[in-house]
Amino acid sequence: MGRALAEQFAAARAVFEEVDAALGQKLSNLMWNGPEADLTLTENAQPALMAVSMAVVRTLEAEHGIGVGSTASYVAGHSLGEYSALAAARTFSITDAARLLRIRGRAMQAATPVGSGAMAALLGLDFAAAAGVAAEAAQGEVCQAANDNSDGQVVVSGHKTAVERALEIAKAKGAKRAILLPVSAPFHCALMQPAADAMAEALAKAEMKVPIVPVVANVLATPITDPGEIRKRLVEQVTGTVRWRECVAAMSALGVATFVELGSGKVLTGLAKKNAPESKAFAVGTPEDVAAAAAQLKG
Repeated sequence: MGRALAEQFAAARAVFEEVDAALGQKLSNLMWNGPEADLTLTENAQPALMAVSMAVVRTLEAEHGIGVGSTASYVAGHSLGEYSALAAARTFSITDAARLLRIRGRAMQAATPVGSGAMAALLGLDFAAAAGVAAEAAQGEVCQAANDNSDGQVVVSGHKTAVERALEIAKAKGAKRAILLPVSAPFHCALMQPAADAMAEALAKAEMKVPIVPVVANVLATPITDPGEIRKRLVEQVTGTVRWRECVAAMSALGVATFVELGSGKVLTGLAKKNAPESKAFAVGTPEDVAAAAAQLKG
C-alpha cells in the first residue's frame, strides 16, 4: 500500500510522514511491513487508505502539474473515501482527515458488540428489491440497505440474525448470489448511531474549508460545497446508505466523461464502468499508473 510511491516520489513520502505525525504512530511501517491483522483493523485501515489516495493526489500535482482544482469537475469517495475526496479538495488537511478517520474507525468498531452484526452482498437484485429484502428480514431487528454499489450489487447491514434471514429471502427472490462479507462491524446502518454521535462531536471541532471543487455526497448523490452541509452529511453517512450507483450516474449526467480512481485498488473503477458504461475509467495507485494517468489526462 503506497510503498513504491513513497520510495520514488518525495511528495508521496511527505504524505505518509504527515499521517504518521498526525496519529503519533508509524502507520506507514504497519502498512508496508504488517502485521496484516493489525492493518486491517478499521481504525488503521481507514487512515491508511486515505494516505495512499492523498499520496497519489500530491504526486500527480508535484510531478506532472495535474491538480484536483484544475483538472477535476467533482470529487467523490465511497464511505471512508469521502474523507479522502474532501482532503483532495482541501476541505480537510491531511492531518485532520487522518485524525478524523482514526476516530471514525474506533467509533464504528465500538458501536456494536463483536459478532452481533453482519453485512452481506446481494447480487442480481436491483436496489428496490434489495431494500425490500432487508425490510422483510428485519423482523424487529435492524437490517438496512447499506451500499448501493451498482445495479445488481447491493450490500445490506444490521443484526447478524437479520442479515442471515436476508440471505435466504434474497435467494428465494431470485438473487444470483447472497454472501456474508468478512467485515468487523455492521457499517452504514442504524446500529452505527453511537459512531455517528462521535463523528458529530469530532466534526464540530474540525476546521473545514470550502472545497476547491464540489463533492458529491454519499447520502445525497448530489454535489455540495457548503462546509456546514458537508459536516451534516458526513454524520448522516455513518448510519445512512452509500448511494454510489447514483453518485456516479449523477456525475455522468453532469457531463463527466472520465472517472479516475486515486489510491489503493480498482474496485471503484469497475463500478464506474458499470454505472456509467459510456465513460472512461482508470485507476492510479502505483508509480507506473501515475505516468500513464499523466499521459491520458494531459492528452
